[in-house]
Amino acid sequence: MKIALINENSQAAKNEMVCDTLKKVVEPMGHEVFNYGMYSAEDEHQLTYVQNGILAAVLLNSGAADYVVTGCGTGEGAMLACNAFPGVLCGHIVDPSDAYMFAQINDGNAIALPFAKGFGWGAELNLTYIFEKLFTGESGQGYPKERVVPEQRNKKILDEVKKVTHQDMETILKNLDRELVKGALAGDKFKEYFFANCKCDKMAACVKEILDEN
Repeated sequence: MKIALINENSQAAKNEMVCDTLKKVVEPMGHEVFNYGMYSAEDEHQLTYVQNGILAAVLLNSGAADYVVTGCGTGEGAMLACNAFPGVLCGHIVDPSDAYMFAQINDGNAIALPFAKGFGWGAELNLTYIFEKLFTGESGQGYPKERVVPEQRNKKILDEVKKVTHQDMETILKNLDRELVKGALAGDKFKEYFFANCKCDKMAACVKEILDEN
């Protein structure tokens, strides 16, 4: 699994710690981590939580990433921004039980973490336990076990609802404010990671067209 990490500007200083913690947990499982920044509070390319959602949607809809780990001060803004797009099912995760139940009940492909609220002593331990519960084993298996069948049925229904209520990602990108989109895709590592991992020719062409504009 390719896991993308995205930090917005208010919490960019924590990127290295979050990335190191994520890698420590998931790389022994055989997963890859791609850090899309922001890498520090002083980064030239600033990301807002709205741009986190745009970037997450580009990565997931193109196949360049299988999962996105993001967040903001409370995690709420990043979660709302991610869920504004097709092909993204993002949970707001505060603790390990949230992570486990989101993985097993909702079977999403993105999480938004609160990187400021309650982020004191033991923050890196909480992140470690969250990532362990999120990525250990197969997701979508249900919890509790007697709820497996309706939970899996509801997940499929929600996926179909999102297909109807959202336009395709290429149309969305072309209709959004161009500078907002360009800013979301302006990170130092974006081109290197995205074009190496993108599985959708239409998305690749759309992104290239946007980036090549003057």
